Amino acid sequence: MKIGNEIKEKAEILLKELTLEEKTGMIHGAGLFRTKAVERLGIPALYMSDGPMGVRAEFEDAAWVPAGETQDYVTYLPSNAAIAATWNRELAYECGSVLGEEARGRGKDVILAPGINIKRSPLNGRNFEYMSEDPYLTAEQCVPLIQGIQEHDTAACVKHFAVNSQETQRLWVDTQVDERALREIYLPAFEAAVNRAGSASIMGAYNRLRGEHCCESQLLLNKILRKEWGYEGTVISDWGAVHRTKEAAFSGLDLEMSVTDNFDEYYMARPLKEAVEKGEIPEEAVDEKVRHILWMMLSLHMFDVDKERKTAVDTQRRSGCYNTPAHRDAALRTARESIVLLKNEEERLPLAKEKLKKLLVIGRNGNKIHSNGGGSAEIKALYEISPLMGLMTHLGGNCEIRYVEGYYEEEKQEDGTNWQEDSLKEGGGKERQTAQVSEETARKRQTLLEEAVKYAKEYEQVIFVGGLNHEYDLEGQDRSDMKLPYGQDEVIEAVLEANPDTIIVMAAGSPVEMGRWEKKAKAIVWNWYAGMESGNALAEVLLGETNPSGKLPESFPYTHKDCSAHCVGDFAEEKLLRYREGIYVGYRYYEKQKVPVQYCFGHGLSYTQFAYSGITLEKQENASELRVNVSCTVKNTGKYSGKETVQLYIRDKNDKVDKPIKELKGYEKVELAAGESKKVNFCLSGKEFAYYEESAGAFQIIPGEYEILLGASSQDIRLQASIHIKV
Repeated sequence: MKIGNEIKEKAEILLKELTLEEKTGMIHGAGLFRTKAVERLGIPALYMSDGPMGVRAEFEDAAWVPAGETQDYVTYLPSNAAIAATWNRELAYECGSVLGEEARGRGKDVILAPGINIKRSPLNGRNFEYMSEDPYLTAEQCVPLIQGIQEHDTAACVKHFAVNSQETQRLWVDTQVDERALREIYLPAFEAAVNRAGSASIMGAYNRLRGEHCCESQLLLNKILRKEWGYEGTVISDWGAVHRTKEAAFSGLDLEMSVTDNFDEYYMARPLKEAVEKGEIPEEAVDEKVRHILWMMLSLHMFDVDKERKTAVDTQRRSGCYNTPAHRDAALRTARESIVLLKNEEERLPLAKEKLKKLLVIGRNGNKIHSNGGGSAEIKALYEISPLMGLMTHLGGNCEIRYVEGYYEEEKQEDGTNWQEDSLKEGGGKERQTAQVSEETARKRQTLLEEAVKYAKEYEQVIFVGGLNHEYDLEGQDRSDMKLPYGQDEVIEAVLEANPDTIIVMAAGSPVEMGRWEKKAKAIVWNWYAGMESGNALAEVLLGETNPSGKLPESFPYTHKDCSAHCVGDFAEEKLLRYREGIYVGYRYYEKQKVPVQYCFGHGLSYTQFAYSGITLEKQENASELRVNVSCTVKNTGKYSGKETVQLYIRDKNDKVDKPIKELKGYEKVELAAGESKKVNFCLSGKEFAYYEESAGAFQIIPGEYEILLGASSQDIRLQASIHIKV
């Protein structure tokens, strides 16, 4: 983010009028989600809110107690994982626009979103908040999302900077990652967020990187963010991520937030003011932080500056709105394109709506809502359509729908503690421990299983809706494995035995093991946490009203033990977390080591078929610039209209540097009627061919042969052509 000279001049006028006490009041929380206003000069407080899937409910100013009001119900958007699964930049922009407009409508200045950390392990509890295992896809989807947010005078706060891949010991775990992996895998999306999208703020992470806490890091905040990338936006700490006054003061951090109500005791509050007064820290360090905040406030049109009176004055600012029909429509259209058809043998889907007279729905997730969980992503949704409700409203009264739970979820025992404060105790975050199943729970599960089998034998059409929930996809907690909870594997196996045509729907934010029943199931649908209209979108896909077009933004391994974070590197370590796998994250590792996966990166079926033909390459190369134009023709050869995402991968055919087999460097989503053909174009620059050379401290291109691969997934390559690069 670059700030214009006029804004800088206005900010400097106010800065000179501020006292040290007023300055320090602006750079730390004075409420759980706000800073302190400077009423004397007309500078308002800065109001922030979670989160990625909607504007969070209101809390009391100094306590994690819901305000209990009715005005904070909002549009529940698809999760960032679902947005990534659309592979649709326009829908990412629309979701961002909804989020930004609703934040302004609720009187917020900063929305703490999006989350763009790389999915290093399928066990990370916050994976549903993040986009992908791939830096290119993450960057391409987050840039328009941020742009959508900020068109409404709302600041995006992209998070968590950086290399934040687990919840276990999240406050103190020390991440050790080599420079090449840092630059090629973990930083590109953040650089795109601040430099391409112009994110007005960025949130520092809880963890440490090479010994430094990320919110106090000279490497991350000063060297990379401020100096290399030239970032002039505001850096906000995660809530409770600051640990030392001096280190925070001399870092690029601007605003300290936390989860406790002792606001004056925050590290950048009274302790910082006293250190400045004692001459231990120069006041200029405080001034620089205030500058960044004033720049952001002026950019958001929170006020203007009267140069004569040297005070802030009112200015015209977008008012925002929330819960509009247009917002709900954006949520629905995104949910539709996020659904991934993993498997469809014997064309089990779509179901013939007009022939459906009796339908059995099995599974707790069929009748469950998810908007009210997950940690800081929780919101008060205006409504949420469950899969059961979506099916019932689409089928109407001519189809008898029976619902049975299928599996038993133990009721969560409330102990009176606040999860937000509790999640920062003892290092913050933990790995979920598998609880012993009681005899009573075992009896209940057996009863529900027998009921499900009984009805599965009676009904011709059966849909099982299971997966995870926000007891497993959860901030502050990592999963211990990828197994389905609540004995679902046993239920699915038994139901498929009773009715082999049963359709399996998984709702979750992270992959799950399917090995016990995947080969027996004819149709499997992946549904994510897809927002308030998720049930309607799922019903449309199952009934053929919408042709599925989602693609997996991450690999689905058979088990987490196949993942490089677990079999090569460390995960859930309490002190030192070594990323020994380097750049080999996700499909990069599985392909290099020939490790089979359940479903590959980029996979997603359609009810129609697409044929690829006619790849062409056109190179423009000179001393200063490299451009490669790539095109192909895609034809819908099936009987349904549909959308296909053409994925472009690059393979370096030279053996000079260790590289992945292929890397995603482009994608385009195209809509085609049955029988229709369209030309799809890509434009590659030099950076798509470059790798990070640690000895040079820069990205470089190796001259030689490269292969351009076009396909429907990372393992379904349809076209390829070679090109020689001289640079």
